[in-house]
Amino acid sequence: MEDHTEELNPSRRPPWNKGKLIGAKPPLRPSHVWSIRTKLQMTGRTRDLALFNLAIDSKLRGCDVVAVRVDDVAPSGYAMDRATIKQKKTGRPVRFELTDQTRLAIDEYLRWTGRKPGQFLFAGRGDGSSGLTTRQYARLVHEWVASIGLDPAKFGTHSLRRTKAVLIYRRTGNLRAVQLLLGHSKIESTVRYLGIEVDDAIEIAEKIDT
Repeated sequence: MEDHTEELNPSRRPPWNKGKLIGAKPPLRPSHVWSIRTKLQMTGRTRDLALFNLAIDSKLRGCDVVAVRVDDVAPSGYAMDRATIKQKKTGRPVRFELTDQTRLAIDEYLRWTGRKPGQFLFAGRGDGSSGLTTRQYARLVHEWVASIGLDPAKFGTHSLRRTKAVLIYRRTGNLRAVQLLLGHSKIESTVRYLGIEVDDAIEIAEKIDT
């Protein structure tokens, strides 16, 4: 029946998600983060290491990661301990920390590229006046994930955004703190984003002997 319908409608496009995995992308595990960092360090990929570390620390959406400018994280030429970014989706500012390893990676990247305040932190193609596109960033994430043997179809830029947020929640149980770090306006959004009901239910079930 399907074949006959398709013959009658030859111009009908296949569903956009045909053959693709849909739904929330899982966060990376700490071991995954460590493996990707090590791989990038060993191969001398200075730009990618700074980008990866910043994405993990900032917990920003992909569109906000690629929009970061030098002034946002290193106005004096050296990375700060904390930074504030205005989110494109919500228009709300969100503040985040930069760990030692992220600051070192950004400082090394800035020395290597000579990028200055006013410029995008991560340059795109061409003369460097434009930043990376979200598509270029997504391709890099898939490449990093695949480099350590993970299926790139199962992970995406949101995996990096969720990684530290999920880890903080699991270690502290402080949902309000995670809400602030992700820049969500409603606590319900954070609950859905972290998939807390499912995780908590499984954790409770694991503690019960039958």
